[in-house]
Amino acid sequence: MGRLLRVDLTRGELWDEALNEEYARSYVGGSGLAARYLYDVLDAHTDPLGPDNPLLFLTGPLVGTSMTSAGRYSACARSPLTGIWGEANSGGFFGPELRYAGYDGVWFTGASDHPVLLSVVEGKAELHDASDLWGSDIYVTQDRVRDSLGEAKARVACIGLAGEHRVKLAGIANDHGRFAARTGMGAVMGSKNLKAIAVRGKGKVPLFAPDEFRIITNQVLALFKEDMPSKSLREFGTAGYVNVGHMFGDLPIRYFQLGEHAPADALSGVDMTEKFLRRNTACHKCIIACGRETRSPAYNDDKVDGPEYETIGALGSVLMIFDLEAVIHAGHLCNLYGMDTISLGVTIGLACELFERGLLTPADTGGLEIRYGDAEMVFRLIKLTARREGFGAVLAEGNAVLAERAGVPELSVTVNRLEVPMHDPRAYVGMAVTYALSPRGACHMEGNMYDLDMGQSNLEDVGLVMGNRHENSIEKGRMAARLQAWRNLYNSLTLCEFENPPVPLLVGAINAATGWNVTGDDLMNTGKRIVNIKRRLNFKLGMTRADDRLPELLLNPLENGGSAGIVPDMPTLLAGAYAEFGWNPETGRPPEDIPL
Repeated sequence: MGRLLRVDLTRGELWDEALNEEYARSYVGGSGLAARYLYDVLDAHTDPLGPDNPLLFLTGPLVGTSMTSAGRYSACARSPLTGIWGEANSGGFFGPELRYAGYDGVWFTGASDHPVLLSVVEGKAELHDASDLWGSDIYVTQDRVRDSLGEAKARVACIGLAGEHRVKLAGIANDHGRFAARTGMGAVMGSKNLKAIAVRGKGKVPLFAPDEFRIITNQVLALFKEDMPSKSLREFGTAGYVNVGHMFGDLPIRYFQLGEHAPADALSGVDMTEKFLRRNTACHKCIIACGRETRSPAYNDDKVDGPEYETIGALGSVLMIFDLEAVIHAGHLCNLYGMDTISLGVTIGLACELFERGLLTPADTGGLEIRYGDAEMVFRLIKLTARREGFGAVLAEGNAVLAERAGVPELSVTVNRLEVPMHDPRAYVGMAVTYALSPRGACHMEGNMYDLDMGQSNLEDVGLVMGNRHENSIEKGRMAARLQAWRNLYNSLTLCEFENPPVPLLVGAINAATGWNVTGDDLMNTGKRIVNIKRRLNFKLGMTRADDRLPELLLNPLENGGSAGIVPDMPTLLAGAYAEFGWNPETGRPPEDIPL
């Protein structure tokens, strides 16, 4: 669309700024382009919850087009949870609608002295008082914003109570229950007194070669109508992976300390589809429709978004809760308040483990006994955390702070202070590289080695091929690094990782959209360039090579299950990854002579 909307919340001023085409050509869009913009303005003195921390919402060149799965956006800033690069992305329809409203992104600076709402309708941007929305949950907020603007089809991104209270696990919701959940971007939004952003437009995304683009995207669409992984996602959602993950030792159980536990199979996507599914939901131009709308009669929940696989693991198996209805309800509470289910679940999991070991007592928790398997206690802790009340104020700071307060930082299952997701690197050792080198801390979206090593990717043209999931080797480290580069490219285009068109078709679509005339190798190199700019930014923010590590718990072998006895060989794997990226093996830094 060629322009960004700039918003100074302190002064209440708005203006248009031309998109930096040189940056866009080198870093594409989404989180890559955001990193290039913010590299120039962030430093170690930037307070993540202060007015000087910019918050960028960015789309990418394919967003809002007919390309299947091109409906995402990225929200980026310095993370209040980790202190390093923060990014979160979400699907749905908000990203495409922002482009239809006339902009590729929105760049917020400063902080309002009262709650505000930004509307962008047909290219016209305005700030509105949102004091009456403060305190509303994410669903009420979205409905009331549309009503107040008289725009029934507006797409709204907003925060709940957690973001308002600057809970460092707070995310940003859009399109009912879609979330840009990780790294505390909701807390950044709350620190700026920004309750919501509403977008509506009827514009069209300009394409370099529209006829060619349509032919290519139709070919991509045809591929995924009969694709087996797509069919599985359509039928069972991401929760369909629960049983497979359990079999491979990839589903974390009892705070990452059990390799298998028979009751975990009760959390399966098959059971959810058969017993609790109301309907499938889809994002922009997606034929998979992996989203779930469920119900939980035991808790009087008639219409609930999700849960996804990550939520089932974090609020289920990690906490030894194997009642699917209870997990559905816990996920719904997190949605209402606007919190990252991964980070909160893993943080509550640590509280359970500390209680089990006698390192946390009722005297520390305001009288609460936090035990594995206690769903009612989990519900209570979610509510306390969202409001920063009682022991919830401690949980609101995240897993690493809780472990440090208890005097056992070695029990924190985080990488760079971001809680580890629901894929165990002992099941797929390439994930050890994904987590250790992820620019935002532990993140499965930075490289889904579990899919690659199960043969579910069409990426041979860029050197990404299926391998032995337990192979500790230099080549495995290089493979994980290449996949991380490719996924950073995806998070900049920005595309959903569930649809992986063959590289020639993706190349053709990008060229027809932009006229850039790139090759597959060019795209891989662009992914590496994006990884490097985020890496260089993190070093500016205080990160060092010593931070490229896994938590100690994940370097202990599991005694049973599909990954029993396996641990990642970190020196070997990292050596391969460093070589692939061209980083200094002593300092971990990218070469200084690589231009930005």
